Amino acid sequence: MQIEPRVTYRNVEPSDALHAKIQQRIAHLDRLFPNLTSCRVSVARDDAHQHQGRHYHVRVDVTAPGHELVVDHAAAQDRGHEDPYIAVRDAFDAMQRRVQDLARTMRGDVKTHLPPQHGRVAEIDPAAGRGSIVAADGRSLYFHRNAVVGGRFDELRVGAEVRFAEQPGDDGPQASSVAPVGHHHPGDPLHDLPGAPATRGD
Repeated sequence: MQIEPRVTYRNVEPSDALHAKIQQRIAHLDRLFPNLTSCRVSVARDDAHQHQGRHYHVRVDVTAPGHELVVDHAAAQDRGHEDPYIAVRDAFDAMQRRVQDLARTMRGDVKTHLPPQHGRVAEIDPAAGRGSIVAADGRSLYFHRNAVVGGRFDELRVGAEVRFAEQPGDDGPQASSVAPVGHHHPGDPLHDLPGAPATRGD
């Protein structure tokens, strides 16, 4: 991030734990999209209606070249925001979705009617609930259990051909909407990918 992130508090005595959580979420945004220019966070407590409890107002303002994203969570009707940690979590979750959308747009990943990509399952880790795919162009993408269509994660095997969509993820390119596509036919661009099963002649 080009400008040092700034966090301000109003009517709030910041604890080390709360400040550390905010810094952690800022760092996560920066990893999602390194082109971010700045991030400003304000945490305020509204004591105007003490009979309803003290509500926390969290605003996150992020800038990138040519863009400004703002999340302003001041939902006094949401009793969850009586907890500053929940208010911070909700505000940053909303900002994370916006940053991911901006990253896809700026990288040209958002294109209409793109056909799904194809690849092969290179690794499966049932305990962690994730795996990796080698795409037809040789790139590696990871995927989570809940990204497999129809809940068929446990049916996937190393070498299985799949189709998938691509999106930015926390650890690099991530596959979503992962679905098995059936048997491999020799001669297609996936034939020589790592993990592809050997073919036998008739």
